[in-house]
Amino acid sequence: MPQNKRESLIYTVMMCFVMVLWMSIYNVSLQQGGFGLDAVAAGWLGFPLAYVFAMCCDWFVASKVAKYVAFRWLVKPQDSALKKVLCISVGMVVQMVLVMSLYGACEGAFHTGNWAAVPMNWLTNIPRNFLMALPLQLILAGPVVRRVFRSAFPEGKVLA
Repeated sequence: MPQNKRESLIYTVMMCFVMVLWMSIYNVSLQQGGFGLDAVAAGWLGFPLAYVFAMCCDWFVASKVAKYVAFRWLVKPQDSALKKVLCISVGMVVQMVLVMSLYGACEGAFHTGNWAAVPMNWLTNIPRNFLMALPLQLILAGPVVRRVFRSAFPEGKVLA
């Protein structure tokens, strides 16, 4: 886990990159009815704006709320690092799925002009995105990004 603000920023940049890129490709695949190179290309094209939006939401809101809730009600300082990581990760996924599902519904409306469909698309996107994002975060992205992060930045090497 990051030990200071600089490490936290670097870690967030890495984690957001992995999660937003994969979730963008996943959502485009759902919209197009299948996974293919065209879905990857469309996901990559929509990635930069989604990434900036997700980074801002993550850095300024979601991480603070997830950590507050986790350390206020779910974990104690003496609890294992795994319990802390799981609680914070689940809290982050819940918040980011809610926000980014709305973002996706609005982005779809921007392209189609059908703004009346935003509420229903948002509600439809939430369970689909949650079913992909939670396992992705807990099983693949979280462990891989943490390992890469600590390999690149051993503890005590990034100063506050």
